[in-house]
Amino acid sequence: MERIIEIPDEVQIELDNFKIKVTGSKGTLEKDFYSPLFRKVITIKKKDNKILMSSESERKKVKAMLGTIEAHINNMIKGVTQGYVKELEIVGVGYRAKLDKNKLELSVGYSKPIIYKIPEDIEIILEKPTLITVKGIDKQRVGQVSQEIKNFRKPDPYKLKGIRFVGERLHKKERKAGVSGV
Repeated sequence: MERIIEIPDEVQIELDNFKIKVTGSKGTLEKDFYSPLFRKVITIKKKDNKILMSSESERKKVKAMLGTIEAHINNMIKGVTQGYVKELEIVGVGYRAKLDKNKLELSVGYSKPIIYKIPEDIEIILEKPTLITVKGIDKQRVGQVSQEIKNFRKPDPYKLKGIRFVGERLHKKERKAGVSGV
């Protein structure tokens, strides 16, 4: 079983056993795929403008691991060439965000604003006080930071207020009727 990944011209890849370093116009990403379970059955090689991943085993776990490694490498290549973007919207009367150097200040209905320190590998842009754009080259980090910001005020299913991803559909719940009779 073999998987092949084409390397674009603008991307440089260094391979050291199970460690991979991907460099492109937006930056550099490194990942170590070493696993004692798979080091004997999976081989990763760089040949010409391709990465070859192969295994003699046909076991389900090995196939899954090959697919996972392939997805991670493809995500790394896309990250250093195009980058990743997640957009969040803030919905609610008086809810807003403010950007100050490397800190994001969120006013989302609590008595004090929430101060979120922006990680160095992430860029946050405020197009409007209610629209937060999270950018970065690492897909996992962009998703993680976006979710951390969203968790400060999750969308309320009754009033639909809170922080949500742009395009996220919410289903409004009706208020529960009071329990009557004893």
